[in-house]
Amino acid sequence: MMNIHLIVLGKLREKYMSDFAADYEKRLSGYCRLTVTVLEPVKLSDNPSQQEIGNALSKEAAMIKAKIPKNSYVFSMCIEGKQMSSEEFSEKLGNIALDGKSTAVFIIGSSFGLSEEIKNLSDYKFSMSKMTFPHKLARIMLTEQLYRAFSISGNGKYHK
Repeated sequence: MMNIHLIVLGKLREKYMSDFAADYEKRLSGYCRLTVTVLEPVKLSDNPSQQEIGNALSKEAAMIKAKIPKNSYVFSMCIEGKQMSSEEFSEKLGNIALDGKSTAVFIIGSSFGLSEEIKNLSDYKFSMSKMTFPHKLARIMLTEQLYRAFSISGNGKYHK
C-alpha cells in the first residue's frame, strides 16, 4: 500500500471544509496510508514587501524540508507546474510505486506559494489548473483527485 503524505501550510478552519477533507481522507484509507502534516504559515504584515515575502518563504521551506520523508517522490503544487488529466495522474502514481518509491509527498504552500528552493528539490511541479484557487480548496481538490486516481487504477465506479 502506497504512502501519501500531504504537507500543507495553513489549517482548515471552517467546519464544512474540514468535514469535506475528512470525507476524502476516510475514502483514501482503503487505497493508501495518508498522512497530513499541517504547518503554520509565517505571519506577514498587511502589505508585505518582496523581501518580507521571500524571507517568509525561506522560513517555510525549512519547515517543509524537515517534514519530507527520505526516499520520497515529491510534488510541489504550483501554478507553473504541469497539468494532467485524472487518468494521467492515476498512471503517474502507479509509476511512482513501480519505480520503487513507497511515499509520494504533495506540498501545498502558503498564500504566497512555495520558495524556489522547494520547487527545485521537487521531482514534479504539479498544477491542477491555470486558475488560482485558495490553498484550503486546493487541499480538498487534491485529496479528491487522489481518491479519483486510486479509484481509476482499481477500476472503481467513482470515476465513471
